Amino acid sequence: MNDTTVTLVGNVATAVEYRDTVAGSVARFRFAVTARRWDRERAAWTDGATSFYTVSAWRSLGANLAASVSVGEPLVVHGRLRVREDERDGQRKTFVDVDAVAVGHDLTRGTSAFRRTTRPEPGAAAQAPPGAGEGDLTDREVPQGLVPADGTDPWTTAAHRLVTAP
Repeated sequence: MNDTTVTLVGNVATAVEYRDTVAGSVARFRFAVTARRWDRERAAWTDGATSFYTVSAWRSLGANLAASVSVGEPLVVHGRLRVREDERDGQRKTFVDVDAVAVGHDLTRGTSAFRRTTRPEPGAAAQAPPGAGEGDLTDREVPQGLVPADGTDPWTTAAHRLVTAP
C-alpha cells in the first residue's frame, strides 16, 4: 500500500469523539477544507468546493486533541491520506481519511496557549506534587527560576491577558 502524506488547512466540522479501543485510544472528527482563490475580475477571494475528511489521531495525540479542539476551530492537520471505497444503499461511495501525525491550531487566524503534558515516570505517581499532570508546569520540566512558586505558567497568563484585553 502506498501512503500519501498530506497537510490540510481547514476547520473542525464535528465534535471530537474520543474512545478507547483494542488498538489503543483514538480521537476522530470530521474536517472541512475549502479551497480559496483570488478572482481577478471581481478583485475578491472566492471559495471553491468544500472537501470533508475523517481525521483519526491515536494515543497521546488523540487525547491531547480531544482536550484541546472544538467545533469550528481552524486547524492544520498533517498525516497519512487513505482513500477507501464502500457500497452503501446500493451506491459506491468514496471516503477520504487522514491518520494524523501532527495537529495544531492555525495561528494565521487566532492565538493559542500551549501547555506541555507530562508523562508519568514509572513509580513517580506517588512522588508527584499536588496538581502535577493537570496542565501545570513542574520543576522536572522547566529549569528552576523560570516558573513562579505557585506553579502557574507565565506564558499562558500573558496570552490570556492579550486575548481578553478590552
